[in-house]
Amino acid sequence: MEKNLTSGSVLKNIVYFSLPYLLSYFLQTLYGMADLFIIGQFEGVAGTTAVSIGSQVMHMLTVMIVGLAMGTTVSIGQAIGANDKRRAANAIGNTVTLFAVVAAGMFAILLLLVNPILQVMSTPQEAVAGTRIYLTICFVGIPFIIAYNVISSIFRGLGDSKSPMYFIAIACVVNIALDYLFMGYFHLGPAGAALGTTMSQAFSVVLALIVIIKKQSGITLQKSDLRPQKAVMGQLLQIGIPVALQDGFIQIAFIVITIIANRRGLSAAAAVGIVEKIISFLFLVPSSMLSTVSALCAQNIGAGKYDRARATLRYALMIAVGFGIIVSIVIQFIAEPVVGLFTTDEVVKTMGGQYLRGYIFDCVFAGMHFSFSGYFCAYGRSEFSFLHNITSILLVRIPGVYLTSKLFPASLFPMGIATACGSLLSVIICLSVFVWLEKHGWERKHRNGR
Repeated sequence: MEKNLTSGSVLKNIVYFSLPYLLSYFLQTLYGMADLFIIGQFEGVAGTTAVSIGSQVMHMLTVMIVGLAMGTTVSIGQAIGANDKRRAANAIGNTVTLFAVVAAGMFAILLLLVNPILQVMSTPQEAVAGTRIYLTICFVGIPFIIAYNVISSIFRGLGDSKSPMYFIAIACVVNIALDYLFMGYFHLGPAGAALGTTMSQAFSVVLALIVIIKKQSGITLQKSDLRPQKAVMGQLLQIGIPVALQDGFIQIAFIVITIIANRRGLSAAAAVGIVEKIISFLFLVPSSMLSTVSALCAQNIGAGKYDRARATLRYALMIAVGFGIIVSIVIQFIAEPVVGLFTTDEVVKTMGGQYLRGYIFDCVFAGMHFSFSGYFCAYGRSEFSFLHNITSILLVRIPGVYLTSKLFPASLFPMGIATACGSLLSVIICLSVFVWLEKHGWERKHRNGR
């Protein structure tokens, strides 16, 4: 279960860690994509729109949970790098306590917010009923979503990205089977999509718990580890809260874009919803760099190997940028056919192709700022990740999308370009922060504080 990532080839360690995480993220993305694809085969535009809006809300909540759990991955990673298993056990125990409270709170609050969320999302009237039932069922299953992602963050902190991959792979197969059963056979529509997703998430949690019980990690968890400790809980929250907020604001920006699209009509709403799912798939490599860099760098920083941490960042940037350039070029030629995988509506295909051609350039810049964010988090400086994201959202992404929607009512392409410009600003800020920190000797300060 535990894997030391502080020795050997840096590039090999990146590949070793990132490929299972990449596949895990791919399979998790399939949850939402499978729902959207399958409902598109059996329902009309209204059903597709309901699932796309509902799954976007759920994605926002999920990424915030994952962001908050980043504190767990980094804290455990630094402890493993320093060969301090007692410290790792404290981090795991406090994580369990923290997220048990979070799960209970979210379960109670979200069920009360279903109707307000529908209003905030400017949900088209034709899709209101479907979106309501989708969100209600998913909110009931929120404890399972939290449990899976927290367990995965613990494994990744230990240097093990393979186990979460196995959990989600089996669960994804279950989800697809249940989707066809509930939507194809029973014709439950958006309710069937939500039931399939929730039940498969519950299955993945049960599977993960069985593995934890049977496998030996070398870390013994005691009852005292579950008791909140100020220093441990402080580190978890200090790292996790800024990341959760940054991810939350990113998703809020996506929701604002969805609202803008919803006000342009049902076809535009469906097009944007489909493209957001496609983008989440294409962002697999850039997004995997954040967790990969944070986990690998955390262990190396914990071991005092700062040069290896910088090398990890350098290789991650090369991988992310190379992938982004290639996929951006390819999408220019196949945008409409890709959108057509999720809809038979010609108008939606055309509008989705426009949006995708502009949006795809974000893949280049996002990979860069994801890598930097992982590096900052590994040092416990996640506030810098929050800084660049909130700045780009408020100054470029949201106002840019709004202005382009007004200035170019005949095309969604400029709206896509506006999102990429937001990430470009993030990259500029990240580079500036990195240079500033290097000049001010942040490694020396961290070493002295160990």
